[in-house]
Amino acid sequence: MVKLVYLARLRESFGVTAEDIVLPQGVCDVAWLRQWLCQRGETWARELAPGRPVRMAVNHALAKDKTVITDGDEVAFFPPVTGG
Repeated sequence: MVKLVYLARLRESFGVTAEDIVLPQGVCDVAWLRQWLCQRGETWARELAPGRPVRMAVNHALAKDKTVITDGDEVAFFPPVTGG
């Protein structure tokens, strides 16, 4: 089981703060997870589309597309934060 956490605008767009999922077969890194989530429908595909400003963290550490995810991990999706 993997815990997914959605922050800021993503939480608002998806209507959910967090969820627990069983990783589908073949989903082994952050890029594959993001692609799989896009299949959930229009809002998901729009917000997580390639090129959209979305950051990811695995177990509270910033992740890159090829960061491996395994059972028991927490994966957070959030927009980049800017200062001013």
